[in-house]
Amino acid sequence: MNVEELENRLRDGAERVGTRGDFDLNPGMPSLRDTIIDAAVLIPIIAHPTGPSVLMTVRTQRLKDHAGQIAFPGGRRDPGDTSPEDTALRETEEEVAIPRRSVRSIGRLATYNTRTGYSVTPIVGLIEPPINPRPEPTEVEEIFEVPLAFLLDRANHEKHERDVAGTKRQFYAMPYGRFYIWGATAGMIVSLTDTIGIDPH
Repeated sequence: MNVEELENRLRDGAERVGTRGDFDLNPGMPSLRDTIIDAAVLIPIIAHPTGPSVLMTVRTQRLKDHAGQIAFPGGRRDPGDTSPEDTALRETEEEVAIPRRSVRSIGRLATYNTRTGYSVTPIVGLIEPPINPRPEPTEVEEIFEVPLAFLLDRANHEKHERDVAGTKRQFYAMPYGRFYIWGATAGMIVSLTDTIGIDPH
């Protein structure tokens, strides 16, 4: 799928998908927080001539929430942020040094609610190469890219489970080489796939 088709499908499918979250595969699972924290992430689509890819990060082990996990650039809404786009672009600039002027927002996905108490708005952004991302060492351990075609292929949307406090918890996972994409990040990729209307095989 090229970026023009992606943008058209995002626009046409904006109302297709309702609120999503870790609870979709785990009805009745309790949240770990009593209060909800507003947040936003950027799904950065890099428009390479050979085909678009998605930039992702590996979070450092020292972070309080989701330490060591693969994530999109993003974070909590700051009081000065005027919109989810503002939050996502600010956090992207802080975490991976991609300036906001380099990103063109092409759509939003449905809000994604996490078990850890975050209400996350995913923003899909288009970035023209070349880019020179640099990890902010207190937050990001590594930066890598995954072909968009791999992420949108429903054959790669696996359902895994693990034991959490004596209860089986299910989640989406998309293993890619040495990277284990799972949880909220994988759930947002499934939401993107649903929003642009890619049918199962």
